[in-house]
Amino acid sequence: HVDWEKQDTPMVSRRILVTKSEINGKKLGSLHFRSMYGVNVTRINRSGMDLFADPNLVLQVGDRVMVVGQQDAVERVAGVLGNQLKRLDTPNIVTIFVGIFLGILLGSLPIAFPGMPTPVKLGLAGGPLVVAILIGRFGHKMHLVTYTTMSANLMLREIGIVLFLASVGIEAGEHFVQTVVEGSGLLYVGYGFLITVIPLLIIGMIARFYCKVNYFTLMGLIAGSNTDPPALAYANQTSGNDAPAVGYSTVYPLTMFLRILAGQMILLTMM
Repeated sequence: HVDWEKQDTPMVSRRILVTKSEINGKKLGSLHFRSMYGVNVTRINRSGMDLFADPNLVLQVGDRVMVVGQQDAVERVAGVLGNQLKRLDTPNIVTIFVGIFLGILLGSLPIAFPGMPTPVKLGLAGGPLVVAILIGRFGHKMHLVTYTTMSANLMLREIGIVLFLASVGIEAGEHFVQTVVEGSGLLYVGYGFLITVIPLLIIGMIARFYCKVNYFTLMGLIAGSNTDPPALAYANQTSGNDAPAVGYSTVYPLTMFLRILAGQMILLTMM
């Protein structure tokens, strides 16, 4: 315990960047900042979100740690954590490509379900998604630094979306007009509209009126339920805070995973 009233020197507060790879994966309590340096850690900012400074919180490269204490003690803590912005400018290529490789490998493996005539696959979208979640959670145990610069993150995200939409359009566009005009395409469009809108309306009303979910968080949740980045961008612009991003990130991985499997399972049951 630090008795602030007995301190003669003025206290300072400072955000310190975690840039040393040796700190990646360590729990905040294991560093003993309070007992060794006489400073308090009040909160940690990760990807724009403030986290409570719990002793069991696992630190990651790129975290911004708010430290309160004497000037010289804060400087020593900065030396322990790294606090060198230049180190964050270089993307961790090894982790990115390990994730892509393992994701493609996982996506190509057939998964058998009871009662299904043929196995389903996660594909090039679901495989990397599952591996990315696992690496984000357990990567530090394999000494993988998962921090990626915002520019590299946006570049990979945009390239992935463009390639995905291009492949879907090329494959589906050949018979699109013929299916809509001559076949039962309009019927399927109507079914798709109902399947998309009705669950969102039900969940939205339950979350808002029964569970009392924050309106901006609910906006992100609905955007994540549709895996719709433009809707998330609109929600972020409207709210001006991180609440939509929290709701979006909560449901997005599971929604994407179920979307990939559900489409294949519906087609297999209709065969």
